[in-house]
Amino acid sequence: MSRDLEPAEISQLVALFNTGRHFELETQALIQLERYPNSGFAWKVLGISLQAQGKARALPALQKATALIPDDAEVHNNLGVALIGLGQAYGALTSCRRAAEIRPAFVEAYINQGNSLKDLGRLDDAAASYRRALRINPDCAEAHSNLGVALRGLGQLTSAVASLRQALAIKLDYAEAHSILGVAFQDLGQLDDAVANCRRAVEIKPDYAVAYGNLGNVLKDLGRLDIAVASYRRALVIKLDGAEVHNNLGNALKDLGQLDMALLSFGRALDIKPDYTDAHSNFLFIHNYLSDRPAAVLLAEAQRFGDMVARQARPFADWHNLPDPGRCLRVGFVSGDLRNHPVGYFVESVLAALASNAAGRLELCAYPNHFRADALTERIKACCHGWHSAVGLSDAALAGRIREDGIDILIDLSGHSAHNRLPMFAWKPAPVQVTWLGYFATTGVSGIDYLIADPWTLPEKEEVNFTEWIWRMPETRLCFTPPELAVEVSQLPAIGNGYVTFGCFNNLTKINDGVVALWAQLLAAVPNSRLLLKAKQLNEASARQSTVGRFAARGIVADRLSLEGFDPRAAYLNAYQRVDIALDPFPYAGGTTSVEALWMGVPVLTLAGERFLSRQGVGLLMNAGLPEWIAADSDEYVARAISHAGNLQQLATLRGGLRQQVLRSPIFDAPRFARHFEAALRGMWTQWCTQQQGSP
Repeated sequence: MSRDLEPAEISQLVALFNTGRHFELETQALIQLERYPNSGFAWKVLGISLQAQGKARALPALQKATALIPDDAEVHNNLGVALIGLGQAYGALTSCRRAAEIRPAFVEAYINQGNSLKDLGRLDDAAASYRRALRINPDCAEAHSNLGVALRGLGQLTSAVASLRQALAIKLDYAEAHSILGVAFQDLGQLDDAVANCRRAVEIKPDYAVAYGNLGNVLKDLGRLDIAVASYRRALVIKLDGAEVHNNLGNALKDLGQLDMALLSFGRALDIKPDYTDAHSNFLFIHNYLSDRPAAVLLAEAQRFGDMVARQARPFADWHNLPDPGRCLRVGFVSGDLRNHPVGYFVESVLAALASNAAGRLELCAYPNHFRADALTERIKACCHGWHSAVGLSDAALAGRIREDGIDILIDLSGHSAHNRLPMFAWKPAPVQVTWLGYFATTGVSGIDYLIADPWTLPEKEEVNFTEWIWRMPETRLCFTPPELAVEVSQLPAIGNGYVTFGCFNNLTKINDGVVALWAQLLAAVPNSRLLLKAKQLNEASARQSTVGRFAARGIVADRLSLEGFDPRAAYLNAYQRVDIALDPFPYAGGTTSVEALWMGVPVLTLAGERFLSRQGVGLLMNAGLPEWIAADSDEYVARAISHAGNLQQLATLRGGLRQQVLRSPIFDAPRFARHFEAALRGMWTQWCTQQQGSP
């Protein structure tokens, strides 16, 4: 019996393939394999038919085909596609490379090779593969689109947009290209164009779950949270197991204050994708807004995250760093927020002071993990000896780069906030690793040695709730950069208004039911007083209605509330000219908002909690010389509000001199803070050197 099919039998299979009759193709291939069990062509056809139907059995069929017809480029390419679908990127890369070796002009093989490299985080190499495909066929829309995806991941947004537009010039109804072009426009801040492209994608392809998810992300950035949630839910109707969409839905629900529902969404994302570090970080971060979670439970959850990233890492056990306590140290900072962002505001003046005053003792390097840059980015960049983008780099590649750069002390500025690289810290690329500034709880990552606190924010009894060693600065853990804006401190508005205006410009999610209850009690106790709330969520009518309803349930009518949404920074700061006293929420106290209020002459009333998170206001006010604005409990909080609001002359005098008072304080004195910060880093380094000298 012949070992392979007759020409007529081959023609029959080809005809079924060309007409898209994949189930019949599968049936006929199986019939032929009963007659010709060693027919490479029949195994190839079976694999293709199963692949087209989305059946897992395609993989063994294609593997059998490659063994029987090892020089068939199409079989190797199809096997690569199957392996990509199963998340086996290394195997896929091998198969696609073999396909291209056999047939050097095989465009699809280069595209799929690029897809494998993209999945491996090797975006530069992926872009090179897509460009190789385009040299063979410049009119390949898929290659242009996929090149756009890779360039976007590398932060080359203008080039990404050009590639995606080229794809759409070739294929106008290319839904995938419209969708990713929308994402690129979102990254560029061109949100109207982003919405238009995402909407066009779902018009072309109504069952395109990814495009609905991307549309939700853009709408969330626009502050249109209700519509964003609807878009995410539409994506999940189409594809229920979209872990990324569940995660993004959780973030939108968090912003809407629906914290329990947000927790469920993050949990669902982790059920689908247990190693999804972004969802796990979001799950941990949202607990900052909740007051009923025991510290031991939160520590255990953070340690679970740490265990997960440790399993994914291959930590370095030795470094080339010379253990000399007195030598010049290379200090690296990892953050996605080295720009017009609260982290940027806190770090700018500190890095400038270190760069000018610690030259020869410290060399600063930055690893920005976000492609957005602005004038603040450029000022920070000018303080650094090295500036190496982490965008598009895998954890392994970034860790390798940091190790090769000889970084002695590596500092995380994000914790579990957005754009963090905590999984990379598990690789231990630097001998000493520290977390500071951007987060108010333990990271749970055992590779991070220290967390920077101060005498006010982290009581010693709380240290057991951290996986890091606590290193306390002598005065404050925070030092703010004065805004470069000509915004004046106004006279006390209460004098002209005839009533006191309390204010809070914190994220609305921090305003939990306990906060509403206490503030309602405070408003009732201070006759005719008003409350001005300013937050991005208040752009939404539903958020405004909900806020009014929550206070109404506590006896505070709508006329006593002023609710305002997002404003650019100058207008935002100007709004403090209408506030007499700022109120700090709890347990998630303000940081940036509190310092900005003080700079605008507005004192902040804070409730001292027990945990690191809830004591940020204590640290700021003690260092600002305002201990009388710290309340030990809710009764004292109300009593102090009544007392301060009842003495307008004293309040006006304080307002008139408060900016100069805080500018002279440790929370604005960058050279003073930099000296303490340098001493802390030197102390950590000396401890490591001592440990090395004691090692066998």
